[in-house]
Amino acid sequence: MRHTIAVWVRNQHGVLARVSNLFAARGYNIDSLVVGVTENPKLSRMTIVVKGEDRVIDQVDKQLNKLVDVIRVEDLTPTDFIARDLALIKVKVDNATRSHVMEIAQCFDAKIVDVALKSFIIEVTGKESKVNALVDLLRPYGLVEMVRTGEVAIFRGKRVEEAVETHVKVKRGRPGQENL
Repeated sequence: MRHTIAVWVRNQHGVLARVSNLFAARGYNIDSLVVGVTENPKLSRMTIVVKGEDRVIDQVDKQLNKLVDVIRVEDLTPTDFIARDLALIKVKVDNATRSHVMEIAQCFDAKIVDVALKSFIIEVTGKESKVNALVDLLRPYGLVEMVRTGEVAIFRGKRVEEAVETHVKVKRGRPGQENL
């Protein structure tokens, strides 16, 4: 089963390596890993997408919670959340294909963010399936280069208030985390 896991960590060097090594040590390949600072500059949030059995993911959750710099771990999978992926796709174009590629991008609400004589760079944001569908349609024109952020995810609606409240209470007793 595919799991989207949110991990709040102290914003300092080495934390990303410790978290990713925990997954590697258990033989799990991370499908997507996005890290960024939160509304609190002392905290970063990781969004990790991994495939695995529920019981094994529960064990990874427990191991993550043992790391000193980890503040909170939550498997978003069983909750109501929004997830998005961002891609920049450089595709070949010429006089004959330029309008076709523009139409395809428009159908996906994608933006052409760079125009050159022989290529476009297209920016698309959406569910992973939407990004994959656009890539599949552009592939015959010739993909020159592509970069993707991986999935970022956030709780919907009421869950946000609950998450914030829990976030403030979790791990207050740990040394060095009183000021978070």
